[in-house]
Amino acid sequence: MEEREESNTNKKCTSKTSFRERTTNPHNHQNHHHHPNQLLRHSNRIGFGFCNLNQNQTYPALLPLPPTIPLQLSITPPFPQNQNFRSKSHLQKPTRKQNNPPLAASSNSRAQDISVVPGKVAQRQTVLPPGKREGRRLTAVTQQSGMVARRPDSGGLEGTVISLLANHFHVQFDPSQRIFHYDVEISPNPSKEVARMIKQKLVNENSVELSGALPVYDGRKTLYSPIEFQNDRIEVYVSLPILNGKSMSSVGEIVNSQEKKQQIKLFRVNIKLVSKLDGKELGNYLNKERDDWSPLPQEYLHALDVVLRESPTNKCVTVGRSFYSSSMGGLKEIGGGAVALRGFFQSLRPTQQGLALNVDFSVTAFHESIGVIPYLQKRLDFLHDLLQKKTRGLTNEERKEVERALKNIRIFVCHRETVQRYRVYSLTEEVTENIWFPDRDGTNLKLVNYFKDHYNYDIQFRNFPCLQVSRSKPCYLPMELCVICEGQKFLGKLSDDQTAKIIKMGCQRPRERKAIIDEVMAGPVGPTSGNQGGEFKLQVSREMTRLHGRILQPPKLKLGDGGCVTDLIPARHDRQWNLLDSHVLEGTRIDRWTLVCFGGTSDQKSNIPKFINQLSQRCSQLGIFLNRNTVVGPRFESMQLLSNVNLLESKLNKIYRASSNNLQLLICIMERKHKGYADLKRVAETSIGVVSQCCLYTNLGKPSSQFLANLALKINAKVGGCTVALYNSLPTQIPRLLKYDEPVIFMGADVTHPHPLDDFSPSVAAVVGSVNWPAANKYVSRMRSQTHRQEIIQDLSAMVGEILNDFYDEQSRLPERIIFFRDGVSETQFYKILQDELQAIRAACSRFAGYKPPITFAVVQKRHHTRLFPDGSDPSSQNHFFDDNIPPGTVVDTVITHPREFDFYLCSHWGVKGTSRPIHYHVLWDENQFTSDELQKLVYNLCYTFVRCTKPISLVPPAYYAHLAAYRGRLYLERADSTASAKGSATISRAAPPKATPLPKLTENIRKLMFYC
Repeated sequence: MEEREESNTNKKCTSKTSFRERTTNPHNHQNHHHHPNQLLRHSNRIGFGFCNLNQNQTYPALLPLPPTIPLQLSITPPFPQNQNFRSKSHLQKPTRKQNNPPLAASSNSRAQDISVVPGKVAQRQTVLPPGKREGRRLTAVTQQSGMVARRPDSGGLEGTVISLLANHFHVQFDPSQRIFHYDVEISPNPSKEVARMIKQKLVNENSVELSGALPVYDGRKTLYSPIEFQNDRIEVYVSLPILNGKSMSSVGEIVNSQEKKQQIKLFRVNIKLVSKLDGKELGNYLNKERDDWSPLPQEYLHALDVVLRESPTNKCVTVGRSFYSSSMGGLKEIGGGAVALRGFFQSLRPTQQGLALNVDFSVTAFHESIGVIPYLQKRLDFLHDLLQKKTRGLTNEERKEVERALKNIRIFVCHRETVQRYRVYSLTEEVTENIWFPDRDGTNLKLVNYFKDHYNYDIQFRNFPCLQVSRSKPCYLPMELCVICEGQKFLGKLSDDQTAKIIKMGCQRPRERKAIIDEVMAGPVGPTSGNQGGEFKLQVSREMTRLHGRILQPPKLKLGDGGCVTDLIPARHDRQWNLLDSHVLEGTRIDRWTLVCFGGTSDQKSNIPKFINQLSQRCSQLGIFLNRNTVVGPRFESMQLLSNVNLLESKLNKIYRASSNNLQLLICIMERKHKGYADLKRVAETSIGVVSQCCLYTNLGKPSSQFLANLALKINAKVGGCTVALYNSLPTQIPRLLKYDEPVIFMGADVTHPHPLDDFSPSVAAVVGSVNWPAANKYVSRMRSQTHRQEIIQDLSAMVGEILNDFYDEQSRLPERIIFFRDGVSETQFYKILQDELQAIRAACSRFAGYKPPITFAVVQKRHHTRLFPDGSDPSSQNHFFDDNIPPGTVVDTVITHPREFDFYLCSHWGVKGTSRPIHYHVLWDENQFTSDELQKLVYNLCYTFVRCTKPISLVPPAYYAHLAAYRGRLYLERADSTASAKGSATISRAAPPKATPLPKLTENIRKLMFYC
């Protein structure tokens, strides 16, 4: 029940006289006609024909989807088809303005104005560390305003060399190959699928006008050609057999046309030359020998990316940058109306070896293509007993749940032949039995009678509402006659069971994952499956990139031993250590605590005294004192209490008063996971002021020593203790930059956003900062709600300022250096994040007189698709087991990293399941002037100081703690916003996001503890 990874706390902070800042205010298909009685049998899945969506597909005989619409037509439009219009045009590349907002005003502000120019870096003289750096070329670099940090050297040297393979495939391109960028405007505006049909027919029938070129198309407005067309402007008319759904009756019937026959729809296509892209700029950018600072030619790179995506796009279902096809292993039902499908991700990236195509295995969930009624029966628990609901109908709350489940899903009908697709906008207010609609002659007809008279079909679910499939006028379809269209990504929140099945399906050991990726590269739907690459003179290697990484040595750790300090070097292959013969470094004393149980059987409740003894004993073995006697006897409540927030708060307050308003810890045991967990945390931490620890009864039956130890570590960290520290402190390991008497603060920041279907709830930002030096293993936190889906941290300056105050309270001085790790940022946001958030940090520092510490700002990326595999073909490789993951400490900063900027991949953990994912660290700003070795060692050593476990974690702790704190902030809003969120998500459109609901304030005794761990 508790959040996923461990915790630290600060010692009690004593107030000291400080020159702190003034108090600030934190803003704070075609279907065959079937006998109607067969229709209700349509509860079986319609197979995903993902291999080629634009080719004929096979389906069960009952409800076949439409075959491909024929593109070659013998029909004469009312005006000349494929007529060309030629006109002169003045072509120039559009210029982009860079708006650089000034720093926030401050009475002491001396902070420099920082404006970021994408892709640029600059030089500065650097004091290099003593000692030989053989084999690596050091570059004296300085960072100026508006520049992204450049790699300070040719890469690190420390560690044992290991031979690796990376899922990057080298792409050779011809810099002399020009690419012609055309803007495409199609009227009337078609869907992406229809737009691609139009493009294909246009190419087939207008070879002369297109100079015989085979252009590629992004499905929207952009066309790229390797050859210049005859004219800069071309206008043609393309006709396609598509049903025009604008003239529909109230029951989805096509009117004013011959029913059951396709209509011819005419599209006007305007093509205009926008620019001529030269590959020489990209070639120069990737040239290691050149030392200029030209930005990355994004336009040419994007054009090549579209070229390599053309073939997979035509053969697969596209979701973002990933492609999914049944040819990659079929689909798997995961319950709840969802199926999982295998696919692959691909992205073209500039690297030190040149261009590389990053290809990775991927799995995602889709809506199951079955009838709407069986779909709802699978997805919603209250519809499992369908017979009862069929006669009784739906309650108001159930109707809302059904509407939320179906909103925006595309469907087709099975009672007549049609290729029409509909989107569900809402449900009718009236049930099907009571719906009347005007016929074409104005006569009012009852819907159930209409289907009986026209289709000889008796509506079965008359007490269910109909689907409303038109935004602007009434258009009703009975649910039982509708089928979910295939190929729609499941955007609803997956259940724990669904998530587990998705993870299991995507959890492949390194050997298997590598084989799948290699199969994609050689397969019929992969990026090399088409001939577009040859047209644009691209050659894509089908071999993974070979490179060398380095394995960094684990640090010596400091543990406790009955008041003494002992040391340990994690020597196991997975770098884990145990506490069997030692204690935590700082064990806390918990005298006043109690326990509350929610639900549970009589047997489970009777085991509570035994559990208390076991936990107290395990704590003692770890050097933590947990009183065997609770200050208030264990309380037993029903699970229903968690559903009543006011009663829950009253009960917790009563317990707190019974403990004389002095309670260090509240342990909560639950029968099962419950959404009231969020209320419990909010009440405990913002109203009462007590740290809580939750667990499930199922873990208490026969608690393992490991479970009890994990629980003890979390409790110890939450109430102010410390698990481990580095034996050789950071100043000892990085003496050039770090000093004992010059404290450094490590900060982490993250923003968590609401669920994709939630267009109402605010985002939550969190910032954490270390407050002890040189151990740097206790962190305070600040959390703020902000505008819905806003990635830039809006109140960063205030949060950083408050954390600097806390640091001063602990250390009696401000930190000499700030090292800031920012989580959750994609590459497209780098420059905006750096521009805005670096200014905010500077503004926070400027509130302290004369305070201008050097700042290092690094982005931490978890959700990337680079994977590293041991190279089993290299006899000198350190990894003797090809199917094993790469060892902890593996770092890569050459070949597959950025050609110029300061980034590296570090796998600091041992992958127990699946294939390890290294963390990508990308330094955007570095006034501390780290070398590669120094920063990599710093990050790796910090990964051993996480408070909730006895092993190195995958993510640098400041970023991990920020993630946990942001999640805790979202819990504070979860229940309070649930009704409003549901209301907001039911609206079709909204002019602007609502104002963010402020987070409740933490109590003073909780604020400086690592309660979020």
